[in-house]
Amino acid sequence: MRAMVMGVPRWFEWTRDPEHVRRVVLLEQTPVFAGLPRRLLGRVAVKLFEKAYAPGEVVFREGDPGKGLFVVLEGGVAITRATPDGDRLLISLGPGASFGELAVIDDLPRSATARATVPSRLLILYRSHFEGLVEGDRGIALVIMRNLLRTLAGYVRVANSSAPDRTEGAPEGAPAGDGSGAPRAAGSS
Repeated sequence: MRAMVMGVPRWFEWTRDPEHVRRVVLLEQTPVFAGLPRRLLGRVAVKLFEKAYAPGEVVFREGDPGKGLFVVLEGGVAITRATPDGDRLLISLGPGASFGELAVIDDLPRSATARATVPSRLLILYRSHFEGLVEGDRGIALVIMRNLLRTLAGYVRVANSSAPDRTEGAPEGAPAGDGSGAPRAAGSS
């Protein structure tokens, strides 16, 4: 009975918190969490760390180690990649968008830079928290991994549609790419 406060279990109290409810509603609209029931979105929401960023502030740089994925709660973020001619804008993101998702899959360096474009609040799901979630509930793992695969497949399709028909100097019929056999990804990590 000690776990009950006015007829509501203590673990259930967070569902009445307006900020928690706001996060769950946002996560419902975020593609990486699409298809998770509200109960499981609530479990994800409590694992998210919130951080504010000023305009122009770097969230992460290309080459930094990937430690987690981000969701834009408020504001906006620009994802850029360094080129010999300067930074190239890959995409601008607003509330509900996620980025840096490769960091929950592997521990390779970031493939792009993320920078706040306006005052922003981001939710961060660190890899260690993600791993704890998926170990604790295979349903969360299945839905999120399926969504991540869809996202990554989209990056590959975009990269393939914008790639030349063949790589210069490559044999006729060879796939376009950087020579490593790996497709060029257009998305951020």
